[in-house]
Amino acid sequence: MSSFGLQLPEYPWDTMAPYAQKAAGHPGGAVNLSIGTPVDPTPAIIREALTAAADAPGYPTTHGTAELREAIADWFARRRNVPGMDPEAVMPTVGSKELVAWLPTLLGLGAGDVVVRPVVAYPTYDLGAILAGATPVAADSLADLDAQTRSRVKLVWVNSPGNPTGIVRDQDELRALVEDSRKLGAVVASDECYAELGWGSWDTARGGRTVPSVLDPAVAQGSHEGLLCTYSLSKQSNLAGYRAAFLAGDPELMPNLINSRKHAGMIVPFPVQAAMRAALRDDAHVQEQKNLYRGRRERLLPALEKFGLEIHHSEAGLYLWGTAGEDTWTTVARFAELGIVIGPGVFYGEAGNGYVRVALTGSDERIDAAVERLS
Repeated sequence: MSSFGLQLPEYPWDTMAPYAQKAAGHPGGAVNLSIGTPVDPTPAIIREALTAAADAPGYPTTHGTAELREAIADWFARRRNVPGMDPEAVMPTVGSKELVAWLPTLLGLGAGDVVVRPVVAYPTYDLGAILAGATPVAADSLADLDAQTRSRVKLVWVNSPGNPTGIVRDQDELRALVEDSRKLGAVVASDECYAELGWGSWDTARGGRTVPSVLDPAVAQGSHEGLLCTYSLSKQSNLAGYRAAFLAGDPELMPNLINSRKHAGMIVPFPVQAAMRAALRDDAHVQEQKNLYRGRRERLLPALEKFGLEIHHSEAGLYLWGTAGEDTWTTVARFAELGIVIGPGVFYGEAGNGYVRVALTGSDERIDAAVERLS
């Protein structure tokens, strides 16, 4: 029976078990700053909306309720500087990871096609290409590719703010990428799930700029042709357990994606759709959660630097990306000795060698424990 099953790489986080076990032996318990799962409560306004919609005996729609799609369109105008979004060009997804993993397949990509992803990137971009039978290629600019590879590019992933690096691409960078991709006839898929979590010059609460979207008129140049944006509510609203996300963009591509997902049964449950609508219409809880993360970041960052970690980029998102100038696993082991679990940079591509990712997603008590141990 060994001939059955997909031949995929082992799930990388499983290799962290020995380090997590080592950290658990610390007298003060483990501080897990590795995967980055939200730990704060789901806001009451969202839980109440979920409960109110719990009597849902019928099948929900793949395209999502009209009310949800309108809330998403309103949110794009209010928070992402994308006015006039057509609710028909919007669709909820079962979290953003499943969309990332299945988008190449849903777009009909296959053998001979190339999927481009950032040099340091979330591993699911590669996995999605592999599932479709396409070829993943790492590049931060299409200009870095040779002519033969460029001719085969069908999908370009951009992740801004980036996971794990926290890099933000400004409007000029995104516009150039869109223009180059359109010349090749490739779709640009922008994963923007950390967009509300900008720091420094990208922190709107402190006078900074809004992290730009690929659908922003200044980037898209008057048309969403060939452009898709995926967004998740896991980070800004603590909804990781709800699997609440959505896709928006090209009105010509969306009907086919919706139809394919109908056939595959990729449907967001109705109560979750109701909860999403409530989350998208309330900005107050998003700001409150961001304030918590800002405080944790401001305490953790100097402690990491004092410990010898040189922080690179990290201008947005839920992670601090840095290096101690040594092998990744040496750094991971030294943190485990202190009872702190962090993410190995090697999980994010060859360019992540020597780096580690430290999440801000610990409770205030656990973040303070980490700061004390590092200091």
